[in-house]
Amino acid sequence: MGSGSDSLQSVVVPFTAGDGFACNLIHVTGPIAPIKGPVLLVHGAGVRANVFRAPVACNLVDYLAQRGYDVWLENWRASIDLPFNSWTLDQAAVYDHPAAVRTIQRHTGAEHVKAVIHCQGSTSFMMAAVAGLLPQVTTIVSNAVSLCTAVPAWSSLKLRASLPLVARLTPYLDPQWGLAADSRTAQAIAAMVMLTHHECHNPVCKMVSFTYGSGHPALWSHANLSEATHAWIRHEFAKVPLSFFAQMRRCVARGHLVSVDGLKELPADFLAQPPRTEARVAFLAGEQNRCFLPRSQVEAFAYFDRLRPNYHSLHRLPNYGHLDVFFGSQAARDVFPIIERELDRN
Repeated sequence: MGSGSDSLQSVVVPFTAGDGFACNLIHVTGPIAPIKGPVLLVHGAGVRANVFRAPVACNLVDYLAQRGYDVWLENWRASIDLPFNSWTLDQAAVYDHPAAVRTIQRHTGAEHVKAVIHCQGSTSFMMAAVAGLLPQVTTIVSNAVSLCTAVPAWSSLKLRASLPLVARLTPYLDPQWGLAADSRTAQAIAAMVMLTHHECHNPVCKMVSFTYGSGHPALWSHANLSEATHAWIRHEFAKVPLSFFAQMRRCVARGHLVSVDGLKELPADFLAQPPRTEARVAFLAGEQNRCFLPRSQVEAFAYFDRLRPNYHSLHRLPNYGHLDVFFGSQAARDVFPIIERELDRN
């Protein structure tokens, strides 16, 4: 952890999702009174809340806590700290995120909550917001992808051609296969990745690039990561179910989010009607993102801006990709002030 983390205290607050799945929140407090109210940080697929607490001099949790925010980290059903399950974005949108926000309100007494959301935490959270399930949320900072889904051509090909074959062999992919492959399928996939990815000596980093995008690497630039962070990655990525990739395959084909479970709380198509939220959204787009192209956020912003001009915002981040936005060595200088300004705006 960075030096700021040494003065922070963390308490795990369990909560039960709407369908009974056990999730939790990590409440982080520091020496400064949280005068700015609660902010919820929501991780992506196949990681955990700890993804916001990289071993850098000042991570996002440090940064916000030191500036008076009451920081809450959500471990939703995609978290590798929770029992593995074949989740969908629909389940997270309807069952997890609304319950997390209500739990924060119950513990803090706050009328409103702000949120910083990433990747599939962002897509599922935005699904909940535009469906009217998060009226308490007033400000959303969304990174990488939200309602629109543009991916590199190679990623699209993998979803169309490889997913049906892989789904016959395994119910999940796991970047930890780079360290220990536990089946013949895992061994074959890991061997193929090691043969085709030569960008570094971290096998989990290589597996992450294969699993989530296109590039060498796909989710960050090595130049943006310290050696400590690059080593830390080995323990921060694990199983992700193919149920998620199956849904994303349909979303990528349409170019935007669609629901798959038929839950009455969600529309079938998330762009077919105006969003049922008053939240102001700040869209972050790393220009070097090879998981979801920056066009994903540009198109989502354009959609929101057409409906309510000059209310939302878009920030294109040069020299950043997918996750180095949060744990790059200079993110506290380049990115966190943007997040803080957006959270501070009324």
